[in-house]
Formats: sequence, structure tokens, C-alpha cells
Amino acid sequence: MADTSIVTLCTARSLLDSSVYDSRIAETTQDHTFLGLALEDGADMLPKVETRIVLVGAASRNAALVKALQVIRVMEVPVVKIREGEAGAEEKMMIKSIVNMDINTPCMMTDNVQEFNDEDSTDFETVFVLTDFDSPDYSCLYKRDNRIVGPPVVLRCAAKDEPLPFSCRPLYSTTMMNLSLCFTGFRNKEEMKNLVNLVHHMGGTIRKDFSTKVTHLIAYSTNGEKYRLAVCLGTPILTPSWIHKAWERRDDMSFHAGDEEFRTEFKVPPFQDCVLSFLGFSVEEKVNMEERTLKHGGHYLEVGDERCTHMVVEENSVKELPFVPSKKLYVVKQEWFWGSIQMDARAGESMYLYEKNDSPAMKKAVSLLSLTTPNSNRKRRRLRDTLAQLTKETEISPFPPPRKRPSAEHSLSMGSLLDISNTPETCKALAESSKPSRSSTSIVSKQSARWQVSKELYQTESNYVDILNTVLQLFKDPLEKEGQVGGPILAQEEIKTIFGSIPDIYDVHTRIKSDLEELLSDWSEDKSVGDIILKYSKELVKAYPPFVNFFEMTKETIVRCEKQNPRFHAFLKINQAKPECGRQSLVDLLIRPVQRLPSVVLLLNDIRKHTSNDNPDKMMLEKAIDSLKEVMTHINEDKRKTEGQKQIFDVVYEVDGCPANLLSSHRSLVYRVETIALGDQPCDRGENVTLFLFNDCLEIARKRHKVINTFKSPLGQTRPPPPLKHITLMPLSQIRRVLDLQDTEECVNAFALVVRPPTEQENLLFSFQLTGEDTVKSAWLRTLCRHVANTICKADAEDMIQCTDPDSLQVSTKDMDSTLSKASRAIKKTSKKVTRAFSFTKTPKRVIQRAFMANSTPDEKTQRLMSQENRICSSSTLAARHSPSMVHLPSMFERKYHTFSRSTTHLI
Repeated sequence: MADTSIVTLCTARSLLDSSVYDSRIAETTQDHTFLGLALEDGADMLPKVETRIVLVGAASRNAALVKALQVIRVMEVPVVKIREGEAGAEEKMMIKSIVNMDINTPCMMTDNVQEFNDEDSTDFETVFVLTDFDSPDYSCLYKRDNRIVGPPVVLRCAAKDEPLPFSCRPLYSTTMMNLSLCFTGFRNKEEMKNLVNLVHHMGGTIRKDFSTKVTHLIAYSTNGEKYRLAVCLGTPILTPSWIHKAWERRDDMSFHAGDEEFRTEFKVPPFQDCVLSFLGFSVEEKVNMEERTLKHGGHYLEVGDERCTHMVVEENSVKELPFVPSKKLYVVKQEWFWGSIQMDARAGESMYLYEKNDSPAMKKAVSLLSLTTPNSNRKRRRLRDTLAQLTKETEISPFPPPRKRPSAEHSLSMGSLLDISNTPETCKALAESSKPSRSSTSIVSKQSARWQVSKELYQTESNYVDILNTVLQLFKDPLEKEGQVGGPILAQEEIKTIFGSIPDIYDVHTRIKSDLEELLSDWSEDKSVGDIILKYSKELVKAYPPFVNFFEMTKETIVRCEKQNPRFHAFLKINQAKPECGRQSLVDLLIRPVQRLPSVVLLLNDIRKHTSNDNPDKMMLEKAIDSLKEVMTHINEDKRKTEGQKQIFDVVYEVDGCPANLLSSHRSLVYRVETIALGDQPCDRGENVTLFLFNDCLEIARKRHKVINTFKSPLGQTRPPPPLKHITLMPLSQIRRVLDLQDTEECVNAFALVVRPPTEQENLLFSFQLTGEDTVKSAWLRTLCRHVANTICKADAEDMIQCTDPDSLQVSTKDMDSTLSKASRAIKKTSKKVTRAFSFTKTPKRVIQRAFMANSTPDEKTQRLMSQENRICSSSTLAARHSPSMVHLPSMFERKYHTFSRSTTHLI
């Protein structure tokens, strides 16, 4: 059976939408009929209908319109071909197409539209051109279902040599042509009806349901399913003012309402119709968030106000809500607030609801620390158990846990973890273990110091790679991702400036980490650590200088973008609060590459010290150290911090016996605290101890005991000896845990450090009491933990601090000021030999000074001796006035110790 086709000409308003390119075919009614003809191939035939154009009122006196109509000789007419299906089929296939119809009749002019009262005539298709769509003439023509267009439509078609559009609705301009709008949140039907008419007059279409075909959502609120879908699809969400403003510019033929530059001004702010309150934030942060709430269309009230729609909670500080929230109140984390600003749209609350956060692990640790026993031996064992528990989380290794001998499998206690370390031999024994014996005991499996430091190099390398991965995965990749909600947060130039060569640095260190892991998993003393560093030295030279040299520009770009771009500020707030960042800023994370190479050199030096002379790796380590120094010579010398170097010189001349290797251009003094030792390590109990915290190490010095003589300089002039005596210079990587000792009746303002030197087989406890009135314990401990975390490349510094009961560690400050205690300490001091207090000939200062004099000519010596007599000062003023030997320390270390270089920024 042959198919029948009907070609129809749409003549009714209801049959076509305002955009003929995206119209819908409606069912015919008595008032709106199809003009058509049944044909076998009706696509080439149309009813013979005469088309005429009438200029009404002011349009008839517009010479530009009359001239334009002389050019337009064609009108587009939509044609629908209805093809019948098989017999009995209910559905029919409709095919839309556009056919051009000639305009042969010259345009007509009138001031009275009643002259053309022939709407029922099928001989003419009349198109009226009006300048005012609010006039009585428009109302009259609209009621008669006449076709109406505005002057911009005619002028645009003439200018672009396009046919006149066949519109079933009044079409004033093409300002919104090809735009499909959907409305949500409107309660005033009259207002919405007026907006719909304006959209139609400008060539736009309206859709009742939201879909992917919708190009813009007009929203009065940020609630509802349509809003959520628009946010997910990235559809622009605009206020009704956008439509009104576009209507004001309807006569501008070069303007289109869909231009991004124009519509940006009318975006619906993320907090529109939202009333926020903030709980748990600092005063400064709360003020900042309240200001941003107003800036992004919302309002704020105090916590507990019934008018609030949202309560934003700082989840890290709020443990309990002050009241039971109502069902209408959203209680959300701060990530919801910053996420909304970042997306420039209100985020869904369900993903960010606040929940109470309990810490079972912390409860377990507290219960462990609270255990006590009267027996002294059990106390010591309990102390070792506690230290092992506290340091367990800081041990990062790809290798199996410490392994005892098979015969001692059932006798291993928690305390033995302090004494047994993992070696390849013990790992092998793990796989070949036999049945245990009850009568056997654990035997310490000792490791070499070279293994310990090599393992530390791997651990810090692994942490460093993790931090670089966090920078890339959490910051760089999302900023570069296409299709971001609200558009790109930063320009590509800004992203490149901020992250620079971080991907290259990450790539080379990932391979270094892999090689170190392979080396340590099959360890032997003749394995070469230096070969691994030398293997990648050329890649390090290429990767590091571009980033380090422009690091200041990186920081400036971050600060500027954060200040000027609210979305970037919100982006940083969200990601910097995540656990991966350890609550560090992006700048804090990006400074790690600046600090990494000097730290690696320190560790390689330490490995070299513990490497025997007949080991082939000794020479390879020296070459590796030189290769890293070569990398650092490519870094601009302007990176030196002069003030920081001055402070280090002050410490060197204030502390007797201070190691010369403290002098390093990458090192800076961070904090100085005065304390009293509470234990037997690192000095006697009751000693006055000064702690100098540097960015990568901790200098521990005690107050110097009184001596009879004074220091006599080579020039014959005497001055008091340095007030402090060096005890130890400890790398921060040796600090496993920082203990904040709770204040009790017997212990006040105290803290402790759990330390593990590479030469020791168990952890040591250094306990102190702060004595300085200006030192705030919490601030000091946070600063210390931050730099320990930086040194070992650990993201979260807060995990380093453990609040602990001092009784569990047997630490007390109760008898520090008693007469008996003072007498006991005095006896200990006087019983020690004081001859070492008079010997200064082997101090680093004398070595440096003698070497300096040895390299001078006789005339130079005389001149310098004369100048030195006028510049020698006491130790109390050395911080402000340096001796000539201090001025020449860089050149001296360049010749003697290969520490300083003429073009090096980071020197070890």
C-alpha cells in the first residue's frame, strides 16, 4: 500500500513556536486549520497565497524600513509533511522543512489597521510592521491573530540578505533568537506572563520542563530540582533583570542577549534567599565569611535566630551543637560555603551536612597513657610501651614490620618494638619462620646507622612525593579541568605561573623514590645510594631552578589571585581544609621544593659519615652531594635571607662549641625558648637549657657553668666566655613525636620530645619546662611541629602533637625550686672537671680565626689586628657587631669545608 503525504502550511499562532528552527507541531483545532494538499510528493507544491507587508503608523514614515523592504523579496515559510504509516498504525511521521515564498506585492502603508480586516481571507498572508508593541494597534492585530514583526527584524534581514522570518508570534527583534529559557521559583503569575511575552517578542522560546535543550534558567530562588539540574549541567542561571535589560536594548541589531559578557552581570548569586549563621569560627574568619555572604547575595544573622536557613559549622572546632536544629535549618560544614562561592552557585546541602566527629583512636591512646603500675621495672616497661605507641604512626615504610627471632614469637611485648627494627634479614626470617618456643626470649636485631639514615632518606622522599602529588591532584588538575562549573577559575597563564615545573619535579622524584624502595627492599651494606642521586642529577638541574628562581613570583600570583578572585579564594579554602593538605596553605606546600634539595644533601652527608672508607658508595655519595650542590648553584644568589644568616652567626658566637655546619644559607632561625631540663637526657635534670629552633634542626645548649678565668683573645684582649655551652645539634627528622604534657599539681608548663637518633636502638625522651614568660606553650609546640613536618615531608603537622598525662611518662616539675634539689645539682656541677671550660683552642671560632690569619699577608695581618682591637666586643653585643672573622666566614668555608659557593643559594 502506497504512503499518502500531506503538505501543510502553518498559518496559526499555536502551530509554531516563536523560533521556527525549534518549533513543535500542535494538533489542529477548529480555530487553527492546516492549509494543505494531499500529494504523492507534496514537498514541491504549496497553496497559492499572496504575501504582503504593511507598515503601520510610525513605521510607515521610516525611510530606512521602506528601503529595506525593497531588498527583501522572500519570506521563509515552515512546511510540515505528514506521511501516513502502514494500515492500522496510529502514529504519523511529521517532517518539518522550510520553503521560501516570493514577495511580489510592494509594501503598503497605513495609519489605520482596521482597513485590513481580512483575517479570514485565504488569498493574502499579511505581515504588519509596528514600532510599538504596547500600542492599541498592536492589541487589535494580536487579537485578530495577524502576523506582527518589529523594525529590527526587517532591518536585520535586509542587512544580512536573509529572507523575512515566518513567525506565528509577534516578533519585535532577534535579540534572543535560538535561546531556550525555563523558569523556576516564580510565584507571581502576572510577572512571569509578562516575562514570557518579552522573551517571545525577542525570538526566544520557553520550555516548561528543564532539559538539555534549555540554554538559560531564569530563577527567583536557589531551591528546586530545576536549579540543581542547571548547576550540574553548567546551564547559566540568571535573574529576571536579564530579560528586562535585553528588552531595553532590543533595537540594537548588533546585540544578542546570549553574549557571555552581557549575561555575567545577571547571574543568580549563590546565596540568594539564604540567611546564614556561623558557628565555631574565629572572629576574623567569621567577619570575612559574613562579608562574602553579603557580596554573594545572602544575609547573615546570629546563631540560633529562627530566620536562618543555614548554619555553617567549623567541623574541626565544634564538638557539640548549642541547640537541636529545626528540620528547616541546614547544618552544613564550611566546605558547603566555600564550594558555593567556587561554583558561583548554591551547592547541594546533602553532601555537606555536619555530623559529630568522634575519635576512637584518640580514646584508645588516652586509655593507654592513663595506665599506671607501682613497680619501677614495670613503669619503665610501660614508658617504653607508651613511647612506641606514640611513635608508631610516624613510621612510614614499605617494608614488613619489625620481626623478632622465630624462637621468641610468643614473648614479644609492646616494649620490644623499641628495640627491634626491620632489616632484610629479619624480613627473610619472617617468611622462613618456624614453630616458636615458649621458653625463648626476644633478641635485638641491630641495624647499622647507614641503614637507618638510608631508610630515613626513603621515608622523607616518599612523603615529599605524596605532597607533590597532593599539589597536582588537589590544586593543579582541577584548575586545568575543562567544563568547570561557572567557567575556568584561573587563566592558563596564572596556572602556569603558580605551578611552573612542579610536574617535572614530581616525575623525577617519583622515580627516585621507586629506586630507593627497590634498594632498601633488598638491602646490603655495599648497595649504592649515591648512584641513584647521580642517575637523576641532570634532570634535577633542569627541573628545579625554573621553579625555585621564580618562587617569589609564584607567591605573589597566589596572593593577588586570591584577593581579586573570590572563586579562587573559595577553591583554596576548600582544598586547604582537606586532610591531604594537613591544613597547610598552597604556598606552604609549594615551598617544599625550595627546601627539599638542601635536606637531601644533609641526609646524604649523614649516610656518608656512616659509610666505611672501603665501601664503593663512599665516593659515589661524595659525587652525589657535589651534583646536588651543582643544582643549587643554578639558583639565584638573591634568594639568600641576609637577616636569617645574621641570626645564625649570633647563635654561633653565643654558644660555645657550636658546630660549624650550622652555618648554611638555606637555614634560618625560627624560635628561641628558655627551658629547664626535667630528665636525664639530653643533660642533667635541673639544667637551664636554651632551645634554638631552625627550619630543619634544633640546637640544644645549656647555660654555661661559672668559671674562674675569662676568655683571652689572640689580640690580648679579654672578654667573658660565651654564656651557653653546646649539647647537641639535632636534625628535626629525629623527632618522632611532640608531647604536650597536661598541667597538674606536680607538672606545670612542660613538654617532651620523643627522639630516635640513627645510632640508637630505642627511643629517647627529652622533657623540659618552659621558663620564659613571653613563651606561649601552644604556639611554641605548633611551630615546632610545623617545621618537623616540613623536614620529614609530612602534610599534617597537627598529628605530631600528642596531649599526654605527665604521670604516665614519670615527668614532674614539683621539686625544681626546692633547696635540696638546688644543692644536689650544685654538687653534680662542682664534681665535674672544669678544665674543658678553659679550653677554647679547638672551638670552631678559633679554627676559623687561625685559618683566616694563616691566609693573610703580614701587612694585612697588621691592618686587621689594628681594626680588630676597635671592634672586639662582649658576647652580649656580638649579635649586633660581628668580628672580622665573621665577615669572611663564607670565603673560609668555600676553601676549607666546601660549604659555601660563589653562586649558590642553598649551601650546606
